[in-house]
Amino acid sequence: MQGCYNSAKAGCIHLVKSLAVEFAPLNIRVNAVSPGYIDTAAPPPECIPLKPIWHERTPQGREADVRELKGLYLYLASNASTFTTGSNHIIDGGYCCL
Repeated sequence: MQGCYNSAKAGCIHLVKSLAVEFAPLNIRVNAVSPGYIDTAAPPPECIPLKPIWHERTPQGREADVRELKGLYLYLASNASTFTTGSNHIIDGGYCCL
């Protein structure tokens, strides 16, 4: 039951690619970050029973700590990424590999 989510995510990723091409002449970079399941301080109650399933389907067997995303955001915001545009960065503990 993921049709709406999956189609919206695909649309966002392709929007990033289109905007990257359109804005490149202006020296504006456009990238996407696609995180997997993230451990939050107060997950919605309906998500708590799903956590074991998420862990089972993620090769690393856990959710990400929000701090594990900061390296990518720092890279994308820095001059180290001046040739990075139109990309989608997946940080999901291997979930998409299965």
